[in-house]
Amino acid sequence: MGGSGQGGEGRGGRLPRPGSGLGNAAAGGRAASTAAPLRCRAGPRAPVAGGSISILGSDDATTCHIVVLRHTGNGATCLTHCDGTDTKAEVPLIMSAIKSFSDHTECGRLEVHLVGGFSDDRQLSQKLTHQLLSEFDKQDDDIHLVTLCVTELNDREENENHFPIIYGIAVNIKTAEIYRASFQDHGPEEQLRAARALAGGPMISIYDAKTEQLRIGPYSWTPFPHVDFWLQQDDKQILENLSTSPLAEPPHFVEHIRSTLMFLKRFPSPANILFPGNKALLYKKNEDGLWEKISPGN
Repeated sequence: MGGSGQGGEGRGGRLPRPGSGLGNAAAGGRAASTAAPLRCRAGPRAPVAGGSISILGSDDATTCHIVVLRHTGNGATCLTHCDGTDTKAEVPLIMSAIKSFSDHTECGRLEVHLVGGFSDDRQLSQKLTHQLLSEFDKQDDDIHLVTLCVTELNDREENENHFPIIYGIAVNIKTAEIYRASFQDHGPEEQLRAARALAGGPMISIYDAKTEQLRIGPYSWTPFPHVDFWLQQDDKQILENLSTSPLAEPPHFVEHIRSTLMFLKRFPSPANILFPGNKALLYKKNEDGLWEKISPGN
């Protein structure tokens, strides 16, 4: 990996973390208010090369890391929210997503940005940082590490507890600017995507840059184990058992996981109920820049 000073979804059995100067890390950051930005939660990857998408981003990362890989020649950009489930398999997928746009581009270089994690007690952030750096270093291509704001470099301490400084970032596809961000709009089928992530599964791509379509599913999962039990637990039990970093989670964590568990209880097997004809749900941006459902699939 040389030094120098597209989105995918899936998470195995834990709450999805619904998502180049970063400026002052301790500053307030921005809310990504661009019409319908493409926001990734844990596991998905979103490869983009121009077109209707101008902003990629992800947030709610505690021990997770947000990875941005960009080819400077053609601007092809992939943002992924990695949780350490299968880093060895995920990094080659990120690489292939970008190289599918840049194989014939002679000028430019590959640049990677890593943001997220903190000095957590279980050292999950540290482990993921090492995994990502190691796997990118193993790639045949020359990759330039441009931003490294991870683990102890993204840590703040308050009342003897540690927290991430930056929980989310966004990247401007056209300008390559990367900045601290949070998202109010989480995109189409938020509950469905969250359920798939919590139920578990490998990294997937949710955006087709060639057709400029957001492609969701079709997903399959088995009934979530002991869902009624978890729904009966108090906030403390949910936080302590379904989070990798209970003290560092954002305020909406428990509410979000309860909502996701309710969805999984309502739809123990998605199949034809959520995906008519077992086809993907397709969305595309309309003239106002908002996501619009175009068909149940094709």
